[in-house]
Amino acid sequence: MGTRRRARELALQLLYQHEHTGADLEAMQTDFDEWTSATDGVREFADFLLRGTLASLEKLDEELSLQTTHWRLERLAAVDRNILRLALFELTHVPDTPPAVVIDEAIEIAKKYGAEESGRFVNGVLDGYVKRRHDGR
Repeated sequence: MGTRRRARELALQLLYQHEHTGADLEAMQTDFDEWTSATDGVREFADFLLRGTLASLEKLDEELSLQTTHWRLERLAAVDRNILRLALFELTHVPDTPPAVVIDEAIEIAKKYGAEESGRFVNGVLDGYVKRRHDGR
């Protein structure tokens, strides 16, 4: 597994935990064996995604609400919601990663951690976001 994929997965796991517990980020990281055993590069990118997503949560959730007009955010599966948040953050804050790569990574992570239909759902939401942003809507 690549460095960035592993970082995205770690960020997802901690974002999910933070959403459900409100725990301190540093404490979560210190207590999470997968975090402490990860390489420096994985931890650095994961930390960037995690902190950036949390700092941008309000804006990310606004964008998600525009893309999921038939779904209230709180009704989305927590895993899907957090995968989408992370991917939207990466799409808007990591310009050197092509949108297709971000979407593909989010789909694969959704297939691994989400429900049976999560991959398709994540694909539809993110593809719609990229098309809407490209069209200037």
